[in-house]
Amino acid sequence: MTDIRLYNTKTRTKEPFVPLDADNVRMYVCGPTVYDRAHLGNARPVIVFDVLYRLLRHVYGADHVTYVRNFTDVDDKINAEALRRQKAGSPGTLEELIHERTEETIAWYHADMDALGAMRPDAEPRATDFITQMVTMTAGLIASGHAYAKDGHVLFRVRSYEGYGKLSGRSVDDMIAGARVEVAPFKEDPMDFVLWKPSSEDEPGWDSPWGRGRPGWHIECSAMSHELLGASFDIHGGGIDLQFPHHENEIAQSKCAHPEAEFARVWMHNEMLQVEGKKMSKSLGNFFTVRDLLDKGVPGEVIRFVFLQTHYSKPMDWTDKKREEAEKTLRKIAAFLAGDPLTKTWVDVRHAKPPPEFVDAIANDLNTSLALTLIGKYLKNLQEFDLVGALELLGFNVNDLKQRFAPFASRASENSYGAGHSIRTYGDKASSFADRLAALTIELRRLHRQAIETKDFSEVDELKSILVSAGIEVRMSKTGVELVRGPDFDPAKLEALK
Repeated sequence: MTDIRLYNTKTRTKEPFVPLDADNVRMYVCGPTVYDRAHLGNARPVIVFDVLYRLLRHVYGADHVTYVRNFTDVDDKINAEALRRQKAGSPGTLEELIHERTEETIAWYHADMDALGAMRPDAEPRATDFITQMVTMTAGLIASGHAYAKDGHVLFRVRSYEGYGKLSGRSVDDMIAGARVEVAPFKEDPMDFVLWKPSSEDEPGWDSPWGRGRPGWHIECSAMSHELLGASFDIHGGGIDLQFPHHENEIAQSKCAHPEAEFARVWMHNEMLQVEGKKMSKSLGNFFTVRDLLDKGVPGEVIRFVFLQTHYSKPMDWTDKKREEAEKTLRKIAAFLAGDPLTKTWVDVRHAKPPPEFVDAIANDLNTSLALTLIGKYLKNLQEFDLVGALELLGFNVNDLKQRFAPFASRASENSYGAGHSIRTYGDKASSFADRLAALTIELRRLHRQAIETKDFSEVDELKSILVSAGIEVRMSKTGVELVRGPDFDPAKLEALK
């Protein structure tokens, strides 16, 4: 079995990954608060932990991995957006508008993440479906002295948990000294955080022993992970921005609620995203959503490829240059995969598997940058079987790549007439421009391969000359041939091939 090594934020070391139960490997990742479109930075943890999910499924079996990612659908930002809509004249109660907004945003999120090739988790719990579990956990923390109720609020006593701050490497006193912490009148200590808070008549709320209210943010993930994965599970992930206070608070309340358990054994955090070397922000004008890119014609596969070029633990810089280079690489890959079968080894790629060296790269703390280097090697060496297996493990659907990035070459296999036909055959056989380009691509590949053996390139040059004169760009390399329709394309000039 493949040895997986992961960097554990909790221990600050890269460790061999040994699941609690190899028949039930469990991972929880903090999901979005569903009040608006997912921006580009929100997509990074989705892709990072999607790769880890695929690796775990590959190593332990798809039926032996449980991946949970939540939706926070009760939050002040959601309430504010619903209230804005109501003031703007949208019909319905505030509660109805909140529900409408969360449903809309979840649908957007699914569509955008699907476009990036991310698999849906095994469970996607919504916070509002687990209020009972949150109330129960909160009541237990009060009973054990780790929390207290005051003025309709319930707060966690941070100093009651001596391990607080170990994940982020801070002490409670340093946090108070170095941060501006709101000292509400109902707090015993400035660092105490909210488990439950009261709701007004207009705000969403649920009955509880402390009055009508709603949960604090941190208790949500603790209650949902416990309900779906148990008191101890293998991996907890999320962005580095969640390390403090969210993950620190999760650990404190979960460990105090279930002192016999470990909670999460491995903590993984992806670094933040920049745009052209700067922090993404609306004030700098470089803030955009995943949907913004998709609507501008940037394929989801390109976004995914750019993300994978940088190790998840390093800050990632999104640039136009990286986007352009990623698209060029994917076009080369697609052209090869969709090209003439006569130039390839006959293998059944439907059952392709990633090479061991490729799996080892991913298993070494998700070294996706090395994985992409290996993909380049498989492409250069025309290792189709290895290439397909590697791409699939990284989350690229090979058929989708061929359809999106090699629209003409994808028809080639339907028009492959064999190595003995002349150039003129294809002018007669092709009934459409797409068919003709596909057929000409096949023929040029065949002639080029033949010329390399005979050292006679006269037929290659003849066909290239006709294509170029017709306004078709001819791209030839060791990995294959690609014909691209140029702006001056004149189909009449291809009549010479009849």
